[in-house]
Amino acid sequence: MWRGSKAAGDTAYRRSVSEASWPRVSVPVVRLDADLPLPAYAHAGDAGLDLLAREDALVSAGGGRVLVPTGIALALPRGTAAFVLPRSGLALKHGVTVVNSPGLVDCAYRGEIKVVLLNTDPTADYQVRRGDRIAQLVVQSVLEVQWNEVESLDGDDRGGGFGHSGR
Repeated sequence: MWRGSKAAGDTAYRRSVSEASWPRVSVPVVRLDADLPLPAYAHAGDAGLDLLAREDALVSAGGGRVLVPTGIALALPRGTAAFVLPRSGLALKHGVTVVNSPGLVDCAYRGEIKVVLLNTDPTADYQVRRGDRIAQLVVQSVLEVQWNEVESLDGDDRGGGFGHSGR
């Protein structure tokens, strides 16, 4: 039982709560570049692990795209998938995002994780440096669908879509 302070700023309390209640999954990882650290969470309780650039790359202004390797390969357990998401700071400050966001990594994929970056800034190129945090990786449980074909669907049809509910 925890006997320390329960103040919001108490790091030991936050750590004990998150470690006790946060589900974990063991994921085998191959480090393809011994000089780069493995992806890590910036803060306890974060959903996304920071992915790092394995190589320098220039993302040209006005829609330039580049494929950036991360230096890791994973063996996700069946029933999980990983999703590559943009970093909000890169998007806000530089207009750099992940093109196919979220990028899906299926559990059977064993190759190097790579990120397709896009520069939406109309005039400024963006230089990625080896070791830069370029995206986030979120591992989630997923359900496998078994179709059950029926003649009609239960429930009310709300109608519309694609902005139908208003602003």
